[in-house]
Amino acid sequence: METRHEPFHPLIDYNSPSVLKRYLDEHGLGMQKKFGQNFLINGDARRRLVEALEVPPGELVWEVGPGLGAMTAELIMQGARVKAFEIDRGFAQALRDLIPDNTLFTLVEGDVLKTWPQEAHKERYAGLSAAYFLGNLPYNIAALLLADFIEKGRLFKRMVVTVQKEVAQRMFAKPGTKDYSSFSVLCSSAYSIKPLMVLKGASFYPVPHVDSQAVRMDLRQDRNPETDSPIFRVLVRSLFANRRKNLKNNLLAFLSGRYTGGSLDVAEAAEVAIARVGLKGQQRAEEIELDSFIALSREVESLLCQ
Repeated sequence: METRHEPFHPLIDYNSPSVLKRYLDEHGLGMQKKFGQNFLINGDARRRLVEALEVPPGELVWEVGPGLGAMTAELIMQGARVKAFEIDRGFAQALRDLIPDNTLFTLVEGDVLKTWPQEAHKERYAGLSAAYFLGNLPYNIAALLLADFIEKGRLFKRMVVTVQKEVAQRMFAKPGTKDYSSFSVLCSSAYSIKPLMVLKGASFYPVPHVDSQAVRMDLRQDRNPETDSPIFRVLVRSLFANRRKNLKNNLLAFLSGRYTGGSLDVAEAAEVAIARVGLKGQQRAEEIELDSFIALSREVESLLCQ
């Protein structure tokens, strides 16, 4: 039997900086720079972000950085169930007041980097893992959180996130460009990434000093990131660690202390691994595509298991 929910209507005007400021003042709340707090006051942008998520009614969505609940309200109005992660105790209480007695809303207090693994475990145990993620992510944790999800296997069917524009450029950067990094490789190993709208400072309150970029991330169907070599991610980070060094020298640094050797010394082993995947020792990490990194990680793993 289908569960029916009462229509949800926001209790505050999320498009008005003056209303938001008055609410904060009346409740003794402040914007804390250490939490990277900025409210998205552009109502059209909020609707477009939720539309880009394409979440079916009744599905569970994880939200990070709900603030006073502007995006939360948009999701609930579209019929989604929301599990929101909020680190600020004052904002957590405000969310309880602004989204009262709503069966579509669950609040998780604390640092999301510490609380999400337990929530993921609870959902797996119950067989109800969220397939969708939405976040106006604080600038100071955006890349760290996304990398943490991927590296620990918390993969969503679809994610729509708003991040600092420079972070977004790293996410969808291609080999041979200045923004291509180990983070680019990590993101592309799990998701197909599509840039959405650029959000100028005026779309937020308080106004940030940088532009933001909305990004849609769809879980790749052509490959399973869970089958990647256990050393894939650590190897990629190591190969990008010193961008001035070429592939051979960075791989030598990675193998030193790890490779105990067979019939080859460490330099020969590095050369063999590189040659077997069709790469050249003089290349640099920023020139190498995902598939070559994956192949190289398997070759290196084979060397280390000898």
